[in-house]
Amino acid sequence: MKNKTNSNNMPTNKTTPLTIFLSFLGLFSFGSFPGLEAATGTPASVPGVYVFGDSLVDAGNNNYLAISLSRANYPHNGVDFPGSISTGRFCNGKNAADTIAEKFGLPLPPPYLSLKGPFREKERKAAALSGVNFASGGAGIFNGSDQQLRQSIPLSYQVNNWLAIHKEITSQLEPSRAQIHLSKSLFFVVIGSNDIFDYFGSFKLRQKTNPQQYTQSMAEKLREQLKRLHDTGARRLLILGVATIGCTPGLRAENPMHECDEEANSWASLYNEALVKMLQQLKEELGSSMTYSYFDNFKSVHDIVSNSTRYGFADVTSACCGSGELNAELPCFPVSNLCSDRTKYLFWDLYGHPTEAAARTIIDLMLSEDSQYSSPLTLTQLISS
Repeated sequence: MKNKTNSNNMPTNKTTPLTIFLSFLGLFSFGSFPGLEAATGTPASVPGVYVFGDSLVDAGNNNYLAISLSRANYPHNGVDFPGSISTGRFCNGKNAADTIAEKFGLPLPPPYLSLKGPFREKERKAAALSGVNFASGGAGIFNGSDQQLRQSIPLSYQVNNWLAIHKEITSQLEPSRAQIHLSKSLFFVVIGSNDIFDYFGSFKLRQKTNPQQYTQSMAEKLREQLKRLHDTGARRLLILGVATIGCTPGLRAENPMHECDEEANSWASLYNEALVKMLQQLKEELGSSMTYSYFDNFKSVHDIVSNSTRYGFADVTSACCGSGELNAELPCFPVSNLCSDRTKYLFWDLYGHPTEAAARTIIDLMLSEDSQYSSPLTLTQLISS
């Protein structure tokens, strides 16, 4: 996720995260990847989990982009990951995509770019069937500025990468078995926040289109990529809405009263409305060949913040890792302040990435029989369909 910028395209913080990040550039080498880390859980209800999105679910793909600054392969990131490895996840431990894989008894989906090359054939063959993570920190639905500067992998390019894994699947399985595998696998899509932040930071974009038109175009562009996945055999889609991005620690820290930025939240709501309508229309078009679960992440995070003790969180406004006001004036670095009990914090950093505890709470809500956050199916109903 990115921080909000003002109409002059300049960050609202006096000291920008990018400036600080540049000062650390070169100090951190690529962390080693567990690749196909063993996961525990119930017997698999799905044969594979394939992940698309941004830093909320990135497992380390950006580590393999030569000049990307959108990385998390350094401490304190990964402090609670097995072996305390900074894998590239924007989190203290495992993220939401990892948690879902664990729930189904599958290995953690490794980053796609870690599987490339002639010496990774064995790992690539295994991961192709159990799940691969294509997500990229900073990515959006649109091919935005980050992609132009080679900072991230936008959604359309992630789907291109999926085509290579799809080819691997169809080369390993006979046609009928490949079709069954794809139809029963879960395709998890978490994206949209960065596109909204791009709109915040671009005076040109705001002159060209209003928020409703822009968020509608986001949904239409996402529809194109979902259809591409469907064309390759994807049938079960889990789509996450954009959360209350105006309530991230970074945006709260800019407000003297530490209140949420309601403008940012209103734009997230506009997009979620357009997303829900688009998914309904896509379902009407594709009929029984598509099943999906939309998870209202906006409402879920709002409810967690409003009822923090019920969910076991003591702090739902500050960043666990950072510095300054609300621990959210600078990104999470090795020299940053680190909260002692990560299980009590909702947010990992100033950008609003959830802690592992928060990610697990959200996935539990997805799997709950309570349908107030999910439509038209809960995740449990989706994998049983």
